[in-house]
Amino acid sequence: MKEAFIYDAIRTPRGKAKADGSLADLSPFALLKSLYDAIEARTGLNQSWVQDVILGCVSQVGEQGGNVAKASLLVADWPDHVPAITINRYCSSGLDAINMAAMKIMTGQATCTLAGGVEMMSRVPMLSDKAILFADSKQALRHRMLMMGSGADLIASLYGISRQQVDKLALDSQQRAIYARDQGFFASIIPVYNAIKGITLSADECIREHTSLESLSRLAPAFASIGGQGVDDLQREAQPHLAQISHVHTAGNSPAMADAASLLLIGDASLALRLEYQPRAKIIAAATVCDDPLQVVSGCAKATSALLSSRGLNTSDVDLFELHEAFAATSIKCQQDLDISSDILNVNGGCIALGHPMGATGGIMMGTLLDELERRALSTGIVAASGAAGSGTALLIERL
Repeated sequence: MKEAFIYDAIRTPRGKAKADGSLADLSPFALLKSLYDAIEARTGLNQSWVQDVILGCVSQVGEQGGNVAKASLLVADWPDHVPAITINRYCSSGLDAINMAAMKIMTGQATCTLAGGVEMMSRVPMLSDKAILFADSKQALRHRMLMMGSGADLIASLYGISRQQVDKLALDSQQRAIYARDQGFFASIIPVYNAIKGITLSADECIREHTSLESLSRLAPAFASIGGQGVDDLQREAQPHLAQISHVHTAGNSPAMADAASLLLIGDASLALRLEYQPRAKIIAAATVCDDPLQVVSGCAKATSALLSSRGLNTSDVDLFELHEAFAATSIKCQQDLDISSDILNVNGGCIALGHPMGATGGIMMGTLLDELERRALSTGIVAASGAAGSGTALLIERL
């Protein structure tokens, strides 16, 4: 097996997924072109060297339909011979794209690939693909394909996680994100110009500056209504010891919807000779799992545990963790299950504060981790993300 290296990891800022968001006027093609151009300029990459482009995207319809990875290359005037594929494993799609690109390198199928993801949630809203297992409530209940927030509320109920705890984690995420942004820690950001609004977005704009425990406590539960439509009954049937489902998740302690794209250059050792650019990290191992579908977003913890076990590692052997803040309770579960110190977990905030552009998130998290490993001169890190139906993916990297 060959070794797979990350030569660069870049991303756009995360824009608010609203009509007045700073990126909302741009197509997914425009976001990706900004990253294609930047990665060429930064590394000296020749387009003709790229043997595959693998992008995650969850809502593959409309502007994001028809294999947005290949379509974006055509719109960006890349050579016709460069292949591309778009994948969907829900919110871990970006990490799975990185893993698949690395596997192509490791097995000798390619020497140079691009991986990452894109999601324009202001233009292609979540569930706009009308997938039957989400759109049809009877089908959803029959096949236990529940909305992510319902799974997060079940996790809170099973683990005895209170409203105060989830609000405190959300506040911590906001405060860490504000500090990291103000200190310039997000070095992987490529500013994006929006000609329609005449503005350049150079920082994540989902952060809520004035968040407090008081303001969070005033928000209404977001998933109690859907719970009353049969979801709570299904979850209690599977967990008969639960008297009720605690609906603790709100708009304030759930991930913010966002627009963004991410891109990584992944290759073998020979690529360094052609680029005259040294790799930044090596991909050591990966794990993909599926946990209890009724918990929906519990896969992050299980994938991380599986990855550590496969390498004979403890959490103390890893310098930094970048774990998907799918919802506040899932982050608390990860920390409790894996016994991770808050000093090394999501040190610059997470998706609750920074935003969650679904297919792009995995690549963004990888860039954030790599930036922080370099800033602190540390060695190893794990990125992990949860997806719907209990899915989860985790990757272990070593900084070079």
